[in-house]
Amino acid sequence: MATDIRDDAPAKVPARGIWGWMFFDWAAQPFFTVVTTFIFGPYFVARLTADPDSAQIDWANMGTISSVIIAVLSPVLGSIADQSGARKPWIAFFAVIKIVSLLCLWGAAPGSPVIYPVIFMILASIAAEFSIVFNDSMMPRLVGKDDVGKLSNAAWGLGYLGGMIVLITVVALLAGDPQTGKTIFGLRPLFGLDARLGEDARITGPISAVWYFIFILPMFLFTPDAPRGLPLYAAVRSGLRELSTTLGELKRRRGISLFLIARMIYQDGVNGLLFLGGAFAAGMFHWTTIEIGIYGIILNVIAIFGCFAASYVDRWLGSKTTVLISLTLLLIATLGIISTGPGFTLFGIVPLSTVSSGGLFGTAAEKAYIGYGLLIGIAFGPVQASSRSYLARSVSFHEAGRYFGIYALSGRATSFMATLFFSLVTYWSGSTRLGMATLIIFLAGGLLLLLPTPYPADKAK
Repeated sequence: MATDIRDDAPAKVPARGIWGWMFFDWAAQPFFTVVTTFIFGPYFVARLTADPDSAQIDWANMGTISSVIIAVLSPVLGSIADQSGARKPWIAFFAVIKIVSLLCLWGAAPGSPVIYPVIFMILASIAAEFSIVFNDSMMPRLVGKDDVGKLSNAAWGLGYLGGMIVLITVVALLAGDPQTGKTIFGLRPLFGLDARLGEDARITGPISAVWYFIFILPMFLFTPDAPRGLPLYAAVRSGLRELSTTLGELKRRRGISLFLIARMIYQDGVNGLLFLGGAFAAGMFHWTTIEIGIYGIILNVIAIFGCFAASYVDRWLGSKTTVLISLTLLLIATLGIISTGPGFTLFGIVPLSTVSSGGLFGTAAEKAYIGYGLLIGIAFGPVQASSRSYLARSVSFHEAGRYFGIYALSGRATSFMATLFFSLVTYWSGSTRLGMATLIIFLAGGLLLLLPTPYPADKAK
């Protein structure tokens, strides 16, 4: 039986401890922003090899492998963390793996073997997600249940701000036009980076590594950790037993089970949209690093405001309503994106001029694509942050590790399905547009399952 978070209130945590925890999102986000989504990912697809379609399938397969490993091990690690107590040693261990892997992405030069950046991206993705499990499970210890939604969305918004700062730096000072070698301001890139060799994209790995190392330090220095529990070996044995108990417990905690299943499905769509969206745009419009970077900046600016607005919506209307609104916006955006191509939008109902006005995003179709992207920017932060607070409102902090481990499982258990569906449909049809359309299945299915789920999820046991 769960202990209600109101009866298990956390001790008063000083402001610097709260900010230290929030700065984990600030530290972690550039990996997802500039490496996975907007700079290195599109570079991998469009410029690393001479076959963008094959590279996009390789990129999707990399996401599939990462997701399977994360799904299998996250609940195990979460349960072990509950028994070992302290979360920070685990975060430190995975930080080393993530930082080293990101530094190695510098070697992904055009024409080099694809297997090496794929391996390093798998390691970095796994380490990043495992660290998030331990960091998220600290949240119920920091604030009471009335404030977890505000804290979660504010931290997510802070993360997007950090990601945007790194993205702006890359686009303004490091990314050069492959033809002229100049940045958007007509200057030579810092450090003498050569865009023809992909150095403007490859540098995002080392930059994200250094950023992560510096800005996770406040969490280690100021945020209180759980007391140390069992030694490692005993924690592993006890954690595995506890995980088995928890999985059986879910049969009685129907509300949490429904929430986790719904989240498992819609998060597949969210992950797929974030993972594939930038590469899809780069392939369709042949955007350079500068263009895809500015697109990312636009989305991140909107995302920051979306998260901070959602922090109040979550407190006012609740986490469930915030998630439902966000999923609806993501569905509209996905339909808009797949309905747009050179010369049309809304599946051809609205024809668009193919004449470019010159400069960035010169065609009408590119502008329409950005318009749909604004909806993604508004929604993709709150749908994840309020899902996190949904669970935090439904469990006690004594069981947070194992439930946030299962939460990570629910976000990854079938997330390989989104990238797998994309790869299979793209391979069979030869159309990345049809591949992207499969994301609608996941977003809509998760939304429909969430509708009857109680809030907080532990109301029904």
